[in-house]
Amino acid sequence: MTHYTDIITIDSRVRFGQPTIRGMRITVADILKWLASGMSEIDILTDYPDLTKADIQASLAYAADREHKIRIAS
Repeated sequence: MTHYTDIITIDSRVRFGQPTIRGMRITVADILKWLASGMSEIDILTDYPDLTKADIQASLAYAADREHKIRIAS
């Protein structure tokens, strides 16, 4: 399985340094919002054919890891 660090990129020149998918203009936050709004994985992959299932899984893993680190630091 690919680790999210192989997929999630942060570049100050792309989307103001937000975590993005493989340097594309699609952010982790975009994917999380789509899932939270009720879009299925298949809906997202159909609407955004440049994305892969691994990209969605990496976004979830990144968000979970960030949440875990925030809780530890508190």
